[in-house]
This record gives sequence, C-alpha cells and structure tokens, in this order.
Amino acid sequence: MSAVKEIVLTFSCQDSKGLVAAVATLFATLGFNIRESSQFEDVERNRFFMRTVFECPDGYNLGQIRSLFKPLGEQYKMDWNIFDSQSKPRVLIAVSQWGHCLNALLNSWKNGSLPIDIVGVASNHNVMRDLTEWYELPFHYLPITADTKPQQEAQVWQLLQDVQADFLVLARYMQILSDDLCHKLNGRAINIHHSFLPGFKGAKPYHQAYDRGVKLIGATAHFVTADLDEGPIIEQAVERVSHVNSPEEMAEIGRDIEAVVLNRAVRWHAEHRVLLNGNKTVVFSR
Repeated sequence: MSAVKEIVLTFSCQDSKGLVAAVATLFATLGFNIRESSQFEDVERNRFFMRTVFECPDGYNLGQIRSLFKPLGEQYKMDWNIFDSQSKPRVLIAVSQWGHCLNALLNSWKNGSLPIDIVGVASNHNVMRDLTEWYELPFHYLPITADTKPQQEAQVWQLLQDVQADFLVLARYMQILSDDLCHKLNGRAINIHHSFLPGFKGAKPYHQAYDRGVKLIGATAHFVTADLDEGPIIEQAVERVSHVNSPEEMAEIGRDIEAVVLNRAVRWHAEHRVLLNGNKTVVFSR
C-alpha cells in the first residue's frame, strides 16, 4: 500500500467531553496537520458528527493510519472511516430514457470537476448508448420486463461487482429497485427524484404540482432504500413557477434543477461529506 498525502476522517458517535481534543491530539502527535474540519452535534440524539481533512507526514499508508486510529475509535464506539482524499470512488450510472442528469454527470466528470471515476452506464433502454459511447465509456444494455425483473437485477448486481463500483447513481433510472437490491446497496446508491420530497411522490409529480397550483417546484437527491422515495435526503433545490407555467414547462425547469442537485449530491458523497444520521443525513457541504 503506497503512502498517502492527505486523508479524510469521518466519524459519528455519542457525544462526550474531550472527544475533539482526543482526535486532534492523536494526529498532532503523529505529525499530521488539519486542513479542513467540520463538526455537528445532534442534541436530540446526543450524537456527534465530524469530518476532518489531514495533511499527512511522509511515510504513512492508509492501512497504518487506520490501525493507529482504531483504538480511539473503539474507545468512543465510533462509526468511523479514513479515506485517501486523492482516491476517486468508482461509480456506475443507471439511466432510462431521459439523459439530462446523465449528460451533466458525464460532462462534469470529463472536465475534471467531479471527483469520481465513472466506470460505465447501465440502462434498460438503448436510447443513451450514443451519448455514453461519445464519452468513450462502456454501455450496458440490460432490458427489463415484469417477468424478468429478478434476472435483470441480478445482472445489475453482478455488473457492480465486475466493474468494482463503489456506488451506484440512478440518473433518472425509471425502475423501482426490489427490496433485496436496496438492502444490498444500503448507503451505496443515490437517486434523483423529480420532485421536492416528501411531497408529490410517484408518477407525474409535475402534473400533481400543476393540479395543486404550486409556486415552487424542485428536485431531491437521496439515498435509495426499500421505502420508495423515502431514503435519507442529501440535497434539494427549488425554482419559482406560477400559474402561467404548463406541466411541460414545469418539467423542463425541473430537469435543470435535477441535474444540478444530483451533481451536488454525487460530489459531496464522493468527497465523504455525507454522514448518515438515522433516516436523515448530516452534510458537510462547502
């Protein structure tokens, strides 16, 4: 394992006095330097969350650093991890027939502004093949019917293993994942929902919004769970509309929001800024 120059430490645990000092003292003693640090206390749950970026002295690899931190993690019963900040997570994207979110992700990845390594695109339609291959990425056509859903999901799961993906992004993949696949992907799948959750779930949310005469529409990026569109929310955004906007115009506005929101969520997850807090998240965004 090669030496690392910079690490990201994330953890959550029961709050206690001296916790931050203990972490800072350990790394200071080893010669590490803090470059960025964020923390949050959930007072209701008495739970503490922290994300810190450390500059590393020469000679340490990731395994050594994790071993040195492990006793402290055990002492405070932390849910913790340490990452190489220069290592980009491997991402598989799933899409159906709408390509606005996919195109935004691919463009940000290609120009180097999105810190991920996209390893392929999977789809139940062939519509996005040309776009994917224009970016010189593998396209995996995995058609699905009601009768073949278990077999198709097995293919998706196998593909994730084959490409060694760290997480899956559903970029307007218009299929409901089974409970089994959701459990396998717990904390490793991000979905973009074309609505400002928890309102207007299910089909045709913009038509629902139009029927209710809403003044704001939005999009929600969240972790995938077995409860449809109920996963922990990572990011949301809204745009003002009025009675003059048709459902089609609302949908067009919504597509722009979706692309922005999904990009943010993927970036923050890739940078280890998103920590789970029960059915919510703590997001240390910039």
